[in-house]
Amino acid sequence: MVDLRSLTQPVGILRTLAAILACMSIILAATGGKESSSYWAWCMFTWCFCFFFTLLILVLEFTTVSKKLPFAWDDFTAAFAMLASLMFLATSIIYPTFFTCATCYRQIGASVVSWVCFGVYAGEVVLTRLRPCGENIGFLSTLAGIMKLLETFIACLIYTSLESRQYVNSPPLQWCVAVYSLCFIFSIIIILLTLGQVTSFFPIPFDKLVVVFNILAAVMYATAMVIWPVYSLHSNKRPGNCGHLCHWDKLVVVTFMAIFNFIVYTLDTAYSIRLVFFTSNE
Repeated sequence: MVDLRSLTQPVGILRTLAAILACMSIILAATGGKESSSYWAWCMFTWCFCFFFTLLILVLEFTTVSKKLPFAWDDFTAAFAMLASLMFLATSIIYPTFFTCATCYRQIGASVVSWVCFGVYAGEVVLTRLRPCGENIGFLSTLAGIMKLLETFIACLIYTSLESRQYVNSPPLQWCVAVYSLCFIFSIIIILLTLGQVTSFFPIPFDKLVVVFNILAAVMYATAMVIWPVYSLHSNKRPGNCGHLCHWDKLVVVTFMAIFNFIVYTLDTAYSIRLVFFTSNE
């Protein structure tokens, strides 16, 4: 049994277009030449990841297998569209910044197609968010879920800019890397447990566990936000011969991403406390 409507409705058309554009970005960038850079790897990963999962979503909906899956399918697809939009936005900025030039026509083409694909995913986000009034939405489509996605996304950007030589001989910087890793792992676990609808099996209220985690994560990021620039940038000026993809620039990127994630975790903490301890008592 197949569902042709899944491909002909507006959301299905946007997903089909997004898969085609993501594939075009992969081909243009790959034929433009490989770069030995974590940023180039991130861009290729973004295009491949989004292409694969968009195609998978199309196939599962077309074959109606999506209706038999043991989790909230609409919540998953809406969350993926948001994540893909964020990933394509970052990639559409990073790739042309570091890998295009006046005569790099394939790289320019990949950049243009990537921006168009970002617009398509953003359009899907708008369509999936336009739900009828009163319709229940899943965790990942709520503000709390969106912030969890944003926290993990920013952590991925931090990992993209990290190099082992930056922190291997510095215990304070190793602590910062541990903060980024632990918070990322536990945020992913929270997303997966909620998406799998198994939070009710916990012996204590899961939402209160999330509040505790958010508080700890905000405090840990506060330490990393201070420690990282102090130990990585203090008395460490930008080298004069530092061009594109300079290791010093990556230290700055990690610094700003840590600040952004501290802000998101702080907002997430405030929102979850309000949701659990105030809204529930009204």
